[in-house]
Amino acid sequence: MTILIDRNSQRASAKIEAQFFYFYMALSCMAVALLGFTPTYWVPMARGSLAAPPVVHLHGLLFFAWTLYFVFQSWLAASGRIVRHRRVGMIGVSLATAMTMLGLMASISVMKRSAAIGQINEGIAFSIVPFSGIVFFAVVFALAIIYVRDREAHKRLMLLAAISILDAAVARWFLTFLAPSGPPGPPPVPVTIAPAFVAYLLLVVAIIFDWRTRGRPHPVYIYGGLALVAVKLLNWPISISAAWHSFAGGILALAQ
Repeated sequence: MTILIDRNSQRASAKIEAQFFYFYMALSCMAVALLGFTPTYWVPMARGSLAAPPVVHLHGLLFFAWTLYFVFQSWLAASGRIVRHRRVGMIGVSLATAMTMLGLMASISVMKRSAAIGQINEGIAFSIVPFSGIVFFAVVFALAIIYVRDREAHKRLMLLAAISILDAAVARWFLTFLAPSGPPGPPPVPVTIAPAFVAYLLLVVAIIFDWRTRGRPHPVYIYGGLALVAVKLLNWPISISAAWHSFAGGILALAQ
C-alpha cells in the first residue's frame, strides 16, 4: 500500500511539473525579451533619448505584448482553465496577425532608413533577417492554431513560435557589449547567427525536458527546430543573392 501511494504521489508530482513547465518557459521568454531590449530600447526611452520612427515603437509594443499574452495563456492552461484559455485564444490570433504585419513593415523600415544614409544594398541584405523571422513565426503560429485540439503539438508549436522571435532581444546585448562601434547602418547578416543560437538554447531546454518525461523529443521540436536553424543559417546566402535583392529592392521601390 505504501509503495502504491508513493508511486501515485510521484506520478501526480510529475504531472504537475509537466503542466507548469510551459508556463515557466513562457516566463523565461518574457524575461529574455524584457532584459534583451533594456539597454537599447527601454532605458533610452525612459531617458527620452530614443529617436525612432513610430513603426518601431508600435512593433516593440506588440511584440512585448505577445510575451505577456503568452505567459497569461500558459498560466491558464497550466492551472486547468482550458475553456478560458480557448476563449482568450482569439486575442492571440489578432495579436499575431498584427505582429506579422508590423514585422513586415519593420523589415521595410530597415531598408528605408539604410537607403536614407546611402546604404541601400546593406539595408536590403539585412532585411532578410526580420522578414524571415516574422514569416517563420507566422507559419508556426498558424500551425499551432491548426493543431489546437492536439494539446501536445499545440503547446510545443506555441513555444517554438515564441522562441523564434527572441533572437533580436539577445542580439541587442551582443551589439551593446560585444560588438565594436562601427559606422551607422544595419550590421552584417552573419553577426545575427550567434545571438539567435543563444536564444535557441531555450528550445534545447524543452527538448531535454521532453527526453526526460517522454523518453524522446516531440516531432514538433525535431522538425520545427531543424527548420528554425535552417532559416537562420540560410539568411546569409539569401541576403547576398541577386534574387533577394531584386525581390526586396522591388518592395523598397514601392514603399518610397
